[in-house]
Amino acid sequence: MSISVDPEVGVADSGDLENDLPELFVRIGEAAKAAGKAWTLLIDELQYLSQKDLAALIVSLHKINQSELPVLFFGAGLPQVAALSGEAKSYAERLFHFPEVGALSEVDAKAAIRQPVNEEGAVIDEGALTEIFLKTKGYPYFLQEWGHQSWNLAVGDTITLHDARQAEATTLKRLDEGFFKVRFDRLTPKEREYVIAMARLGNGPYRSSDVAEVLGESSQSLGPRRAQIISKGMIYSPSHGDIVFTVPMFNDYFTRNLANLG
Repeated sequence: MSISVDPEVGVADSGDLENDLPELFVRIGEAAKAAGKAWTLLIDELQYLSQKDLAALIVSLHKINQSELPVLFFGAGLPQVAALSGEAKSYAERLFHFPEVGALSEVDAKAAIRQPVNEEGAVIDEGALTEIFLKTKGYPYFLQEWGHQSWNLAVGDTITLHDARQAEATTLKRLDEGFFKVRFDRLTPKEREYVIAMARLGNGPYRSSDVAEVLGESSQSLGPRRAQIISKGMIYSPSHGDIVFTVPMFNDYFTRNLANLG
């Protein structure tokens, strides 16, 4: 026995994503409404969508909003997502909220480490929590990695300041060989030269003109290279003429490994 459904001719089948996707979203929204449910779409790394795909998504959500259908959308991405959305469709800034999700505050960072430790029947000294927060700058993944290594080093049911300090070597080695290296390996040789030049300037934000001076080139000639690095999620521009790494501690990574990176 088999069950088949004939597609409805003329609905979401034009081949033009900006026309088809809104129709698909409406049908899903109508089905959800009829069932007394809601549909939620979650997309991570939103900055990697092409402008065409992002435009189609925005048009679809706009149509859903106008029809008051029970559809929710949550997208996560790097800081340039707001600008990319505006470039794809000018009305995007009115359609979405763009809350910034950055590093955790000291209170939240300490709670994020302390709670799972306590749940396992152990404790962590306040000094250890402060050490981990200061070293990681509150970046969630770094907190997780540093806490993990501190846990492995601790003897008994207490993680001490000594344990947190001893965890530094192992934590940085794991971050260097995994987290940082994976991102650096995405770059071309010329793009690597650019980010290494940034790191040579110390802590950011960095002026594009200063990076150009280190490389002995003009800011204009480096524009396309800079844009490519931004598109790969390594850096972003918080304000005109400024650039920063998308995650903290990247300049420290380059400092530690400069001899091997070129």
